[in-house]
This record gives sequence, C-alpha cells and structure tokens, in this order.
Amino acid sequence: MDTANQDINLNSPNKGLGGSEALADMSAEGAVGNAGHVLPPGLSEEEAEELRTELVKVEEEINTLRQVLLAKEKHATELKRKLGLSPLNELKQNITKGWQDVQTSNAYKKTQETLSQAGQKTTAALSTVGTAISRRLGDMR
Repeated sequence: MDTANQDINLNSPNKGLGGSEALADMSAEGAVGNAGHVLPPGLSEEEAEELRTELVKVEEEINTLRQVLLAKEKHATELKRKLGLSPLNELKQNITKGWQDVQTSNAYKKTQETLSQAGQKTTAALSTVGTAISRRLGDMR
C-alpha cells in the first residue's frame, strides 16, 4: 500500500493514515501558518512557538497511533479469517445471544405467561361460543 497517497480525510475509512511526511508537512504548515495571526492576550511569541511545536508533536503521535490501530485491525481481521469468523457469522452469533438474553429476561417471562393465560382464556371463550351456536342451530332444526 502506497502510504504517500493515502487519504487523510477524517471521514474516510483510512482516517488520516497518510504518510508521516504528509502529516508532518500538514502539521507544520498548519501550526506555522498561524504565525501571521494576532497572538491571544497574555501569550508571548516564545510561548506560541512552544505550543506550535507541541501541536506538531501531538499530531505526529496521533498519526502513529492511527497507524498502529490500523495494523492491529488488519491483524484482527486476518485472525478472524483464519478462524473462519466472518461478519455474517458474528452477526448471527450476536442475534442468537441477544435472543437468548431476551428469553431469560423477567419482562419476557412475565409477558409470555400473560399471553399464555390470555390465549387459554380466549380458547375457552371461543369454545363456549361455538357450543352455544351449535345448540342454537340444533334448536332451530
């Protein structure tokens, strides 16, 4: 993968994973580009320069951490592939576990009991209505 041409758009999947030279250029440019601006009150030029230098260092550390994270994510993906774990399998496992969690919840158990009782009462009521209708039809003959 050519690191010099990597996307540094933070909304992209590569989230700022451009080469370190690109970030150093961007960071230094961004930090030094502010030199023409008026300094905030109480901030000397030396302090501003120290802050710019620190900003460049922090941005470089952020870039390094992004690169390490990307490498770890690739490694994890490779391990999952070797283990036969696909995103679809993980989704199935998550859904199965979620459904099991729902079934063992108190709310689900209470709802299930209530619906079961309602079903039994409905069945009994419909049976009674059916019997009554049968009798009426028998009486009409």
